[in-house]
Amino acid sequence: MAVLVTGATGFIAQWVIHYLLRENYRVIGTVRSQEKGDKLHRQFGSPSNLSFEIVEDISDTEAFEPIFEKRGNIIDIVLHTASPFHFNTSNYEKDLLIPAVNGTKGVLNAIKKYGNVKHIVVTSSYAAIGDVTKFADGSCVFTEKDWNPTTWKGCQTDPVNAYFGSKKFAEEAAWQFNKENNVSLTTINPVLVFGPQKFEEEVTSQLNTSNEVINGLIHSKPGDKIEPDEHFVYVDVRDVAKAHLVAFQKGLSGQRLGLCNNRFSSQDILDILNEKFPQLNVSKGPEPGKGDTRPGALFDNSRSKKLLGFPFIGLEQSVYDTVFQVLNKEGNL
Repeated sequence: MAVLVTGATGFIAQWVIHYLLRENYRVIGTVRSQEKGDKLHRQFGSPSNLSFEIVEDISDTEAFEPIFEKRGNIIDIVLHTASPFHFNTSNYEKDLLIPAVNGTKGVLNAIKKYGNVKHIVVTSSYAAIGDVTKFADGSCVFTEKDWNPTTWKGCQTDPVNAYFGSKKFAEEAAWQFNKENNVSLTTINPVLVFGPQKFEEEVTSQLNTSNEVINGLIHSKPGDKIEPDEHFVYVDVRDVAKAHLVAFQKGLSGQRLGLCNNRFSSQDILDILNEKFPQLNVSKGPEPGKGDTRPGALFDNSRSKKLLGFPFIGLEQSVYDTVFQVLNKEGNL
């Protein structure tokens, strides 16, 4: 069985490929350049069942057609993880909204035109579910039935809102395609994704957007004021990757799988850092040992957890594995 993984060099995608290869799937990844594909192939140990196709620009709605024209007869599963996730832009349409929507539409239209795909899994986000104006409200509870209420124009106020909008509109495009073409579709909607990189050499001074929450605290100093002081929800990247496989292995068609383990705060992370890595001498935080005293909105994804059927990694383990990897790369263990 052949599985296409778009955005193969991504934080989540690398773990997805890891689990696919471990279960002996034939994996085809999309990358932006031959150099990136060669590097990733080397990192995985150059397995014969891993190959790559180049997609330079996912905002081109025809970018995926050559892959399916060439290999559509062998691709059974599509895991579409490719989508921009960064806040370093002021051109919100060009850099976030259009690539996310066009990338999703492009993959789906290529499947329709050339493919014979049995199941499609689209990596969406909690950003497509939650209302950002209510995230600080500890009495608010979101579920997989909720949708971010933002509009195309309304989300273009800042990069965070633009990213949230990009995930909403891309996922809406996927479900509209599903409605019109009756495909077997699942979306994966993770909250803030913590956890180690698949390969330590990918660890740099600046990590992926989610892990920067942890990275900033790793490099804090005693007495530092914690800004931003996060009160949000998390899930570990390895659980997100596993969910992609379970989605098609269990045939969870038509499901929107919300991925969240629990709430967390910056204080929670600092408490873990001070207990597990005392040599760092980081900030104690405003309320050491008290955990999250101002919890934000809750994501009740109990339904998705039941469908997936595996236990999620806890905050302490996720933070520990992330920090250990960073310190090991920096030579600070």
